[in-house]
Amino acid sequence: MHPSVEGLIPHRGAMCLLDSVESWNEHTIVCRATSHRRPDHPLRCGADLYALCAIEYGSQAVAAHGSLLAGSVSAQDGRVLASVRDVVINVAVLDDLVEPLTVRAELVLAHDHGRIYDISVTAGSTTVLTGRIVVMAHPLAKEASPGESRVWP
Repeated sequence: MHPSVEGLIPHRGAMCLLDSVESWNEHTIVCRATSHRRPDHPLRCGADLYALCAIEYGSQAVAAHGSLLAGSVSAQDGRVLASVRDVVINVAVLDDLVEPLTVRAELVLAHDHGRIYDISVTAGSTTVLTGRIVVMAHPLAKEASPGESRVWP
């Protein structure tokens, strides 16, 4: 059984865009999402849900992976999205995609201060978006003592 995504990321309710973790190991996570079909999607701009929003799907997969590696979402407190690079978008909007989204994040590099992931979002045989996400420890986050999670100052 795979853990609930909402228990792995800081987002709750409608902003938790992923439905499930399909598989994961120490280097990769694969998630599934159908929220792109919702008319009340929180990232919708008017009538459209632009494909650029797939970056958030990738970011949530990265957050879930970090929590699974660390053992809890609280262990990830203080991590922030630092950069998104090399993004390639192949469709204009997510609205036209009937199939569920498959969100894959592959860990490229990990160190004490952050991680680098390559992400891809697909719908069936359509590659929606690819790119690289960097998450870093927030410079203002206090370091945690053993047995305690990081907290904001």
